[in-house]
Amino acid sequence: MNVVLVSAVALVDPDGRILLTQRPDGKSMAGLWEFPGGKIEDGEAPEFALIRELREELGIETWESCLAPLTFASHAYDDFHLLMPLFACRKWQGTPVSREGQNLKWVRPAALRDYPMPPADLPLIPVLRDWL
Repeated sequence: MNVVLVSAVALVDPDGRILLTQRPDGKSMAGLWEFPGGKIEDGEAPEFALIRELREELGIETWESCLAPLTFASHAYDDFHLLMPLFACRKWQGTPVSREGQNLKWVRPAALRDYPMPPADLPLIPVLRDWL
């Protein structure tokens, strides 16, 4: 089975809310909410993949020193296995905006379960709630 490496982040605003993005129509798992991030390219460190993805998808800049490793997801889907480190970030430059047609929502940790998510993301919720 093919292993897919994806890097994700819990962007935490000053009010303790976490940014979720909704997968747009036309993508697999369209309509589900997830933590921002994306695929790690060959030879790319997870932190640098995240910095690149945040710039491309949300128009914000952050730095490796602002990305704290928090936990990870390891999940077997039907046709691939996902391995996804999740970082926490409280410091970035700019205001997140949708650059790829995805909806954005700032969510309180206690309300994360109210948003349908891909199966790999669900085990990350209790870790985030405990951490925040």
